[in-house]
Amino acid sequence: MSSRFSQLDDNARLRHLITLDGLERDLLEELLQRAEQYVSRAGQLPPRSAALAGWTVANLFGEPSTRTRASFELAAVRLGADAINLDMALSSRAKGESVLDTIRTLEAMQVDVFVIRDAEPGLHEQVARQVGTEISVISGGEAHISHPTQGLLDALTIRQIKGSFDRLVVAIVGDIRRSRVARSAHRALVTLGVPELRVVAPREMMPDAEEFAGARRFESLDEGIAGADVVMMLRIQRERIAGAEPIDLTAYRRNFGLTAARLVHASPQAIVMHPGPMNRGVEIASEVADGPQSVIRRQIANGVAVRMAVLEHVADARRKRAQ
Repeated sequence: MSSRFSQLDDNARLRHLITLDGLERDLLEELLQRAEQYVSRAGQLPPRSAALAGWTVANLFGEPSTRTRASFELAAVRLGADAINLDMALSSRAKGESVLDTIRTLEAMQVDVFVIRDAEPGLHEQVARQVGTEISVISGGEAHISHPTQGLLDALTIRQIKGSFDRLVVAIVGDIRRSRVARSAHRALVTLGVPELRVVAPREMMPDAEEFAGARRFESLDEGIAGADVVMMLRIQRERIAGAEPIDLTAYRRNFGLTAARLVHASPQAIVMHPGPMNRGVEIASEVADGPQSVIRRQIANGVAVRMAVLEHVADARRKRAQ
């Protein structure tokens, strides 16, 4: 992100959320606390608010999505906003229209928040620089670079179960090199005070040496999750592997697939996470994904709460600027 671009307004409140890089711990904790008020138990009616009454939120997704797209739409609706969903592959972008022209078209329709997922690095900042002064841009995933609301919902899930971050060992396992989820989880957890973060992957899926500063690196699953309190599994990002040798899924499953037998190396109270979509029988066995240590469904539920919190925060920030 350009050093001259800030996600914050003059009151140190979020105007945009494109990355968790550079955000202070107090702000992340405020967002997590705000999200807690929107968490509900299964079977309960979900909390609602009129915080975004009269607003319009546009979800512009240039890559496939289930959890992120649906949860942003639900978050907007439950806060009282109008929500529109635009599949960029079916928009006028397919006819040659630039993303910025699409944005300007929707600005003219008085859209207040753009939620964008795209494979082009830097697009989110480019849009944020171009929109009107009272419009917010929120990332729903940027290439392999960042996925800030996923990082927040992962942190919320860990805090709910473990209580605090200050004594935890967290292992992130899988295709770290190409994972925006891993990058945002790392940034969130470092900022929130996790003392030991590990990245666990085969050598060809390890990030570059300058990335994931402070994280311990393991090329053995059993060693990487030994004693871990949190095991976060990631899928292989096959859509980002261009021109590379085909991956031997049988070998990957054998060496890096999490089974119940391998999970015993982690702490007995360890929780298992996965951002989805899962490739069952590859990076995670069904017995683990559906087992007693899995919190994957809680992550999904927390995604709506976190995205409500972010949308509410930017709305509050805008109202304060207008005062």
